[in-house]
Amino acid sequence: MDFQRLLLQIGQSLGSEEVKALAFLCTDVSKRSLNSLELFSDLCSILSDQDLLSPEKPDLLQELLLTIQRPRLVRHLQQTHPGPRTELIPAYRKLLYNLSEDITDEDLRSIKFLLNPKLPRKKLDENVTTLELFLEMEHMDLLSEFNLDLLQEIFQSVCPVLNEKINRFKEQAVHVQSGFEGMNSSTSLPFPADQNQCPLYDQLLYEGSNGMSFQSTPQVSVDRPNASVDFPYGSASCQDSSVSPEQVSGPNMVPNCSSVKEGANISNKTDSELNISSEARNYEEVGTYPMNGVKRGICLIINNYDFINKKKREGTQFDKECLNQVFSWLGFEVEVHNDCTGEKMLSVMQNLSRRDHRDMDSVVCCILSHGQEGGVFGVDDQTVPINEMTALFNGSSCPSLIDKPKIFFIQACQGKQEQQAVKIESDGPVSCIENDAVKVEDSIPSDADFLLGMATVPSYVSYRDRNSGSWFIQTLCENLIHMVPRQLDLVSILTKVNADVSKKTGPKEPKKQMPQPAFSLRKKVIFPVPSAHPPRLWQ
Repeated sequence: MDFQRLLLQIGQSLGSEEVKALAFLCTDVSKRSLNSLELFSDLCSILSDQDLLSPEKPDLLQELLLTIQRPRLVRHLQQTHPGPRTELIPAYRKLLYNLSEDITDEDLRSIKFLLNPKLPRKKLDENVTTLELFLEMEHMDLLSEFNLDLLQEIFQSVCPVLNEKINRFKEQAVHVQSGFEGMNSSTSLPFPADQNQCPLYDQLLYEGSNGMSFQSTPQVSVDRPNASVDFPYGSASCQDSSVSPEQVSGPNMVPNCSSVKEGANISNKTDSELNISSEARNYEEVGTYPMNGVKRGICLIINNYDFINKKKREGTQFDKECLNQVFSWLGFEVEVHNDCTGEKMLSVMQNLSRRDHRDMDSVVCCILSHGQEGGVFGVDDQTVPINEMTALFNGSSCPSLIDKPKIFFIQACQGKQEQQAVKIESDGPVSCIENDAVKVEDSIPSDADFLLGMATVPSYVSYRDRNSGSWFIQTLCENLIHMVPRQLDLVSILTKVNADVSKKTGPKEPKKQMPQPAFSLRKKVIFPVPSAHPPRLWQ
């Protein structure tokens, strides 16, 4: 297919916001300002004029499309115009783009509010997008590759989970810096101090929210002694090139000028080229629990609604339905048990623990009820200790779940319920607020691979809206739908749940709640991205 016609088809598949994102990603690559660019055809013309895009050079466009998660367009481009993959977009620019993808409209309004004293008011207009805000912060010298402190300070107040990405970026930058410093004395390759970065540095952050990575292969060529190592954005002097390629690619090696032979290719995908020590690699590598079993697992929901001598837990039916929809979407086989006595709750949990889970990836148990310190109530007011329920799934009681995540979500306050005359009601009496919640330290099992997500911290109530469900469960479901497709791990998702629930308040008087996850996980829990469309929740 003619290359221009292919570009036209790609442009027709992109929305205006995607085109603006592509222009933002090209900020450091193009010599021309792209701030006001709106048409994909204009972007292609500018890149072509600068010799950054042609039938022989589709790499930049491929990288751009992968970054904004349009792999189908990339596959078509590669089939028609295959070419070597190289990294051209700086990791810092990709960091800002990926951060913008995780910032909600509400988050953006809060960020603009915090920036009010530092930026002109017209730059904080409601129509200003996150990427445009980042550009203005750069223009005002409030944000740069080596100045991310203000952004982190703002995120700490608005969406602290995003600081994890910035911290990883900084850590990788330190490793690259140390790698360059580790080169021999005859090597001169300074750490880039401007926006044009070495490709080794560019590679570090290019992992999209879907877990895609883009491997580049910068060419290192040495023509003669005292030649230079040629990188697209820098060079290093060399004194010798008389060493075999095997000496270049060995473990824990970096591109060493004294051991580069003509034509040697250095892949910046591996740790060895980054000169990261084995100790550092061991520290960085946090494994992920396998999610490739025949079945994802069982999601058990115990929904206690109608208690003896108590008013019904209005709103819990919304929690049950949302959990059912979300975990079914995630691939779990959902089982719901309504209005269980204490004895029935233990019986249901025992039956689940006795099953054969060898073909399953994990197990999830959701308990929606009232409770007291260290336990939850059956509808007959019998207390079931949380540690007795979790103990049913440890290695000795349920060997088929060894080395697999066992996840518990507990929506329960402590004490006897006294419904208030407002929409928001607690799952425990306000008069007993000092002992309203489960003591997590008494409930989290000592065995490995458990996660216990509590609706509230000890000594405080948790709230449930009679018309739309509890704050904790509803926020949990919303964030699972939003963040699982971005391949975030469950602990990070629960951190975002903490942030969101902490912002909620009662309609008439200030009521606050802070959830608390506790875990003995040894790896990350990352659910595979479902192929089906996410469910639409009640709210």
